[in-house]
Amino acid sequence: MNRSRTHSGGSGSPVRVDGISKHYGALAAVDDVSIDVAAGEFLSLLGPSGSGKTTLLMMIAGFEQPSGGTIAVDGKDYTHVAPNKRGVGMVFQKYALFPHMTIRENIAFPLKMRRLSRNAIGQKVDEALSLVRLEGYGDRLPRQLSGGQQQRIAVARALVFEPPVLLMDEPLGALDKKLREQMQIEIKSIQERLGVTVIYVTHDQEEALTMSDRVAVMNDGKLAQIGTPIALYQSPASPFVADFIGKMNFMTVEFVGTDDSGLHLRIADDDMVCLPLGEDRRTPAAPPGSRLNLALRPERLTLAPKGQGGPSAISGTITTTIFVGAFRVFLVSVGKADTEPLHVQLPITDSPSFERGDAVDVVLTSDGFQWFEGEGQ
Repeated sequence: MNRSRTHSGGSGSPVRVDGISKHYGALAAVDDVSIDVAAGEFLSLLGPSGSGKTTLLMMIAGFEQPSGGTIAVDGKDYTHVAPNKRGVGMVFQKYALFPHMTIRENIAFPLKMRRLSRNAIGQKVDEALSLVRLEGYGDRLPRQLSGGQQQRIAVARALVFEPPVLLMDEPLGALDKKLREQMQIEIKSIQERLGVTVIYVTHDQEEALTMSDRVAVMNDGKLAQIGTPIALYQSPASPFVADFIGKMNFMTVEFVGTDDSGLHLRIADDDMVCLPLGEDRRTPAAPPGSRLNLALRPERLTLAPKGQGGPSAISGTITTTIFVGAFRVFLVSVGKADTEPLHVQLPITDSPSFERGDAVDVVLTSDGFQWFEGEGQ
């Protein structure tokens, strides 16, 4: 592990998942998923429980056999290769350290299985401990380490034999928020220094956005969308992705038509808005009178006194204000009584002096909304 490696010129291998499926009787846990992971890339598999992300990872690791499709690492077919023959590293959520072994013995275990010499094992273990900044902890037992330290040791053990691919199954799920955020930075930093290819499973969208070069969003066993964090955030392909990546308001509205001034929508009770079209000038294919699912990012909205928001504003009443450190969140009731309130997030430094009960306009900008044809999320 003393070689100098970087993300752009590292030792990671490409991974190709081609048409992979996994069926349990009539249930398709993973349904015809294809993903190409570049050498040295950090790819996160993101989705809710039951979306198929862990099953997909277990098939890449070899712990589950696919019902169809192929898996290749560095161009070699690994579909039916035994897990211990794949040469990939694996980090689990619950660390999976041997409790009766010292930290050095835990890290040395995969090297002993590969029959390296005693001197080579000692050198590589020292390098691995240095990599995760836990020099001097080698003689301790796992129970004598904190949760974050144990997870670092699990990462060191997975990387000590220099695998071209590292698989991680919700490795930070058992840690508290602050430690989890610290470990995110640690793992990403290690990955970039070594250039190893990482496939990382998480249900935490902030974690995926923070750590990943690209994110593959899964839902009901299918690949919903794959792209860079910023691309998924700014251009979600469906209401599901829009809702899962970041916070989002949704409203069912009526499409009235478009003209040079923008997109005309009826919100409720004949409350009309005209939204400026973005640079792509994309307009609904559905005819006027159709229902659209309007998606609004809370941090892209602003507030103005009622009647002063202009044609691209939705009128409403503030029902709740929430202080959240660097920003305030305003819940604004719009339209019918059973409509979900809009969440408007404003920096605390720019937060207006609106309070509960105030009548306001929620102002939209050209980059602050998206729409999807058909109503409902």
